[in-house]
Amino acid sequence: MPRPDAALLDPARYPFTHHTTTRFADVDPNQHLNNVALAAMMEDARVRFNLAIGDAIKIGERRAMVASIGMDYLAQGHFPDPVSVHCAVEAIGRSSWTVIQLLAQNHVPIAFARSVLVAIAADRPTPVADDYRALLGQWMLAS
Repeated sequence: MPRPDAALLDPARYPFTHHTTTRFADVDPNQHLNNVALAAMMEDARVRFNLAIGDAIKIGERRAMVASIGMDYLAQGHFPDPVSVHCAVEAIGRSSWTVIQLLAQNHVPIAFARSVLVAIAADRPTPVADDYRALLGQWMLAS
C-alpha cells in the first residue's frame, strides 16, 4: 500500500489534536506499539473529535455510524512516550463525511487513518443536514 500523500503528514493542517499516553499493555513482542493499540488510540481521538465538532451522536433525528476505516502504519511507535492524534474532516458528501487522522510520536508520523462516517435515520443513510454540514465545514483539513 502506498504511503499517504506527504501533505497529509503535516500536523499543522489538522484543526484538532488529542494527546494520549501509551501503556505497557500497548506493546507487542517486538517492543513496538501494537496495531490494536494504535487503532484504539485513533478511535478514542475520533470520538473526542466528534464531541468537539458538536456531538455527532446528536445530529437531529440522525446518528453517525462508521462505514469504513483504513489505516496505514508508517513507523514504529514505542512505550512510554506519549502520542498525539491529529484529526480533520477531509470531505463532505451527500450522506457521509470523511475524517482523516494522523498519529505521531515525538513529531514522527506513526500511523494515518481515513474513516467514512454516514448519517443514519430509520436505519438507512440520510442526507447530512445543512446545519451539520456547515459545522463539519469548520473542521476541514487546512490547505
